[in-house]
Amino acid sequence: MDFPRIGRLPAGPRDLVSDVAGVTVGHATLAEGALQTGVTVLRPHAGDPFRDRVPAAAMVLNGFGKSTGLVQVEELGVLETPIALTNTFAVGAIAQAQIRLCVADNPQSGRAQPTVNPLVFECNDGFLNDIQALALGDAHYRQALDAAAADFALGSVGAGRGMSSFGLKGGIGSASRRAGAHTVGALVLSNYGRPEQLVWGGQPLGAALAAWLAQEPAPEKGSIIMLLATDAPLDARQLRRLALRAGAGLARTGSVFGHGSGDLALAFSTAYTLPQDPQRPMPAVALLHDALLDPLFQAAADATEQAIVKALWQAEPVTGRDGHARTALRALLPELLTSNPSA
Repeated sequence: MDFPRIGRLPAGPRDLVSDVAGVTVGHATLAEGALQTGVTVLRPHAGDPFRDRVPAAAMVLNGFGKSTGLVQVEELGVLETPIALTNTFAVGAIAQAQIRLCVADNPQSGRAQPTVNPLVFECNDGFLNDIQALALGDAHYRQALDAAAADFALGSVGAGRGMSSFGLKGGIGSASRRAGAHTVGALVLSNYGRPEQLVWGGQPLGAALAAWLAQEPAPEKGSIIMLLATDAPLDARQLRRLALRAGAGLARTGSVFGHGSGDLALAFSTAYTLPQDPQRPMPAVALLHDALLDPLFQAAADATEQAIVKALWQAEPVTGRDGHARTALRALLPELLTSNPSA
């Protein structure tokens, strides 16, 4: 048995966000008893994003979250650090790690140069992880950054170590789709969904899953972070539209962007960079026409749904704080499919 293949568009050679040339991802995983957490870092290119920023935009589908850096992204339409994913209580520590590294590489940041805008997204892994231990810091951010590569692990790794989805183990997922000459890649941190909502590759498995877990119905308390990369030449306005289409892929899995869920998407383009130094010329870019965006929108929705599917499929079971445990979907799937009359 394998996971479902989403959509008709072809994937890139890895079926990962790193199929967008230059994009790399690394993890630092902390798996020690009650500490089940970590950091995942996405680098938009191999250089210094403070000096060579990339165009970007974010979309807040539901704002029950504690991420940092989104206000400036909305205002200026650029990224100027790698994107970090971690747990809710580690946002400040990881943002500080980003600032320290930027200052080390750019000693005039905050002096002759502008201050850096750290960009950290979070989900709450407190069911499996002792989030109050505040166990993550500079060393974990640097470890994840240094590990960034085109090939990287999925599932219960990095920021995904302590995450849960649909009452099961969640985590890191990634996928890519080709839309003509361009690629759209997705990276997700999946920590959302009530068991009864689950739709798996178009098959409603929520009723069977809820019956198997036999949990009391509970409000949505999770979150998901969805990052989209593309090599298409888009500006921040167009990237905001692209980010919104991640929500289409999320909705297909059964999510209704519940009250207690922080559902955030960010899209960026690697087609050009924007210099921090005002003495350097701004690029002259021939942007893709708005009328040609539909294939990219399709790719964004499909890659996001596929990334979520892969996060659930690749996740390994984890036992953490106070003996709390999450089962992996892969072990249950044959029974759930048998129990589903529409399968």
